[in-house]
Amino acid sequence: MRQQEASTDNSSGDSLFTRQAEWLTRYRYGLRLSEQGTVVSVGDGIAWINGLPSARMEDVVQLEDGSSALVFHLGRDRVGAILLRQTSQLTAGTSVFLTGRRLSIGVGRALLGRVIDPLGVPLDDIGPIQFDHYRLLDVRSPPIIARDFVAQPLYTGNKMIDTMIPVGKGQRQLIIGDNGTGKSSLAIDTVINQRDKNVYCVYVLIGQKRSTVVHTIEILQRHQALSHTVLVVAEANAMPGLKYLAPFAGCTVAEAWMAEGYDTLVVYDDLSTHARSYRELSLLLRRPPGREAYPGDIFFLHSRLLERSTRLSSKQGGGSMTALPIIETEQGEIASYIPTNLISITDGQVYLDQALFARAFLPAIDVKRSVSRIGGNAQHPNIKKEAGRMKLDYLQFLELEVFTRFGSRLEPSMEARIRRGQILREILKQDLLTPLAIEFQMSWLVAYNEGMFDQLELDQVKPCLQFLQEQIARTKLSIEEGHEQWKILIHKWLSKIGME
Repeated sequence: MRQQEASTDNSSGDSLFTRQAEWLTRYRYGLRLSEQGTVVSVGDGIAWINGLPSARMEDVVQLEDGSSALVFHLGRDRVGAILLRQTSQLTAGTSVFLTGRRLSIGVGRALLGRVIDPLGVPLDDIGPIQFDHYRLLDVRSPPIIARDFVAQPLYTGNKMIDTMIPVGKGQRQLIIGDNGTGKSSLAIDTVINQRDKNVYCVYVLIGQKRSTVVHTIEILQRHQALSHTVLVVAEANAMPGLKYLAPFAGCTVAEAWMAEGYDTLVVYDDLSTHARSYRELSLLLRRPPGREAYPGDIFFLHSRLLERSTRLSSKQGGGSMTALPIIETEQGEIASYIPTNLISITDGQVYLDQALFARAFLPAIDVKRSVSRIGGNAQHPNIKKEAGRMKLDYLQFLELEVFTRFGSRLEPSMEARIRRGQILREILKQDLLTPLAIEFQMSWLVAYNEGMFDQLELDQVKPCLQFLQEQIARTKLSIEEGHEQWKILIHKWLSKIGME
């Protein structure tokens, strides 16, 4: 940990030295007038400042001791600022100066494979980062005229999502559920699945423990996904201001690639912690509390963040930014304040159920409470056709299964449908960190719809799927092929092991 902190200090020093050298080259002699304020009090990541009558919201101010802060409250008698960097010498009476600039972060391809904080300072020990250019953290979302319809699929590698809850490039799909139901694992699977798909990923970790951060980095490295990913980290012990800025920093990094015409994916893990950090800052700045002590603009905070995710028109380069915000519920209560806000902002949600998780149905996605409002427009027609038949069978099975709890005798046709649904439930189970190719999704959909799995025992489903996956990896058949071509080929494969 000391080595990482030392590396961070060195990187901060290098970037500070570079900025000072650039400032010296632009320096010109002359008479200047500037405002000077004074720190009245400091604590809990907040500095109260007297003076600075020309200060504006979100201006960066420099403190005499080397600390920096962001103007976040304009009072009648004093200015409230959230600290971005704080030294041990910061006390009341420290002089404060306006810089005349807003907060920005370095962006570019040099960030791929790196771990940074919300200010762009590297947290790994690889060395300084040579940024292509800088972008403001908080900007307006693209206007309607610059946007295009979501029409291209973004494959997550998950059976249930890619078939029944599809996500399109430029969509905002919420991942919601109780603590410990696999929300982050689902997002990490999606990032891993973007390897070799020309999609740049940004994973934002907000208020997470250091062990969680290290574990996430190790998983991405093990699955060779760090080369197309940048991690923006504000740890649990970071100042509230950095946790507040983390999702905006990640969005800015992805937005720069989107503006260059690339497809991007940004994961916010998670916005529950972000909302609590913003509530903490607002209460410290003595803003009027609203529902559940959150400030009245909490809805606007998340909407202005997520509205920046879109697909740009061809005139704007055709890039896209897909957002996967993660939100935590308590005891499955999706009608609480922050989840309700985010459900209304996003284009759909993937709901993970605690009861399904307890029954070892993984991933614990509740199809009945999950929805993708615009993802179907981006789904491939062949996948959409096959998945429609399968989803109808699955939803009917979930309703019929309720009758089996009463122990009554069922008609043979209903028993067959329930058995077919049980097989489908086994098919939909998926191990952790095993994203699947869309060609494999097509193969099992066709096989299920044609009844090729109907005679299997439940313990034979997984070996059969593994065999099918091996055969798919050896062939060049794509989802562009029609139903009959897939049917013939799959029948041929399954006949080899006596499962046709």
